Amino acid sequence: MKKSFRHFLSDFVFEEEQKRSATIVNEITIGGKKIPTFTNEFWTSKQRQAHSLHEVSYRACFKPQLPRFFIERLTKEGDVVYDPFSGRGTTMLEAALLGRNVIANDVNPLSAILSCPRLFIPTIDELEERLEKIPPQKKNKPDIDLSMFYHKKTLDEMAAIRTYLSKSKSDRIDAWIRMVATNRLTGHSKGFFSVYTLPPNQAASQSGQRKINTQRKQKPEYRNTRGIILKKSLQLMRDVDDEVRSSLKKIGKRSLFLTGDARRTKEIRSSSVQLTVTSPPFLDIVQYAQDNWLRCWFNGIDAEEIGRKITMSRTIDEWCAVMFNVFTELHRITVPGGFVAFEVGEVRKGNIALEEFVASLGMQAGFVCEGIMYNTQSFTKTANIWGVSNNSKGTNSNRIVLFKK
Repeated sequence: MKKSFRHFLSDFVFEEEQKRSATIVNEITIGGKKIPTFTNEFWTSKQRQAHSLHEVSYRACFKPQLPRFFIERLTKEGDVVYDPFSGRGTTMLEAALLGRNVIANDVNPLSAILSCPRLFIPTIDELEERLEKIPPQKKNKPDIDLSMFYHKKTLDEMAAIRTYLSKSKSDRIDAWIRMVATNRLTGHSKGFFSVYTLPPNQAASQSGQRKINTQRKQKPEYRNTRGIILKKSLQLMRDVDDEVRSSLKKIGKRSLFLTGDARRTKEIRSSSVQLTVTSPPFLDIVQYAQDNWLRCWFNGIDAEEIGRKITMSRTIDEWCAVMFNVFTELHRITVPGGFVAFEVGEVRKGNIALEEFVASLGMQAGFVCEGIMYNTQSFTKTANIWGVSNNSKGTNSNRIVLFKK
């Protein structure tokens, strides 16, 4: 970069939108140091149409334009981009699409299930052939009651896929089928295996689904699971051509997917990561295990065990104690001159300025805080549909603390 990142942010304007307001620059004092803040809409509504491969739902994920903003400006092709709280793999995929090498980590094994297959994309013909080979399930009664979600014939098909995947060697085609099936378990349209329910990133409980069925006077209808998997695959591959498929495969072979504690990543070499872009759990705002219980069941994962491992701190002191160790590890693996973009949302009705705690933690770990970005873009109305106001629960705005080593 010809000028420092903080100067770039101060002067930031969109070339294609000259009428956009200039960046608002202020300053706050944290730990006795003056930290600049930058407020603007750094990625616009026109930039929301991200690559089709991103269309996989997961709780509390950020939009692809956030990591792209930093990846394009702070890295070059071949650099390593890392996300210690990878979730659905937004940072990983965006970095790979931009020709960067990737490392992804998440304590939840669902993360690797949902992200890794999108670097090894099969063809539709390969998927059709594989789906045809999945044998029907003879003993189809599941170990839990799911009749409130699925028609019996749908459940038979799901059981067949689940049994097949549990016994398969899981090549790239099976891994893709697992990823798409996991994404299609529940949702609010006929594009999902289930009857109408909560959005796909938030599974209702069994009792909760019974109430939804009663309120809507509905009962599960048959869904063609294989047809749904193929349809969703076509949607995900909408922007994929042979060049993209080949490029992602090459990067995938060099990639590293970890399932563990972000505080201890011995598999990552010291001073090897150019840029980290991540968003950790925000205190106890999102109940990851509860929201993903059905996805865990389908994949043979103990949801309660995962819930115990995910950082769900009730107090800011508990959360900071964990995140300080994360920052210490990030400092070890970051190259000199490398960056960390650490995103946090608005929590507890804005009463906790989580970004200020993050800035302090990063500086204590040895980083220089370049500044705090406040992205003012409005989010979607999905939360309001389900009776949750974005201004009172969950994430209201992007707050990104940028560090340099």
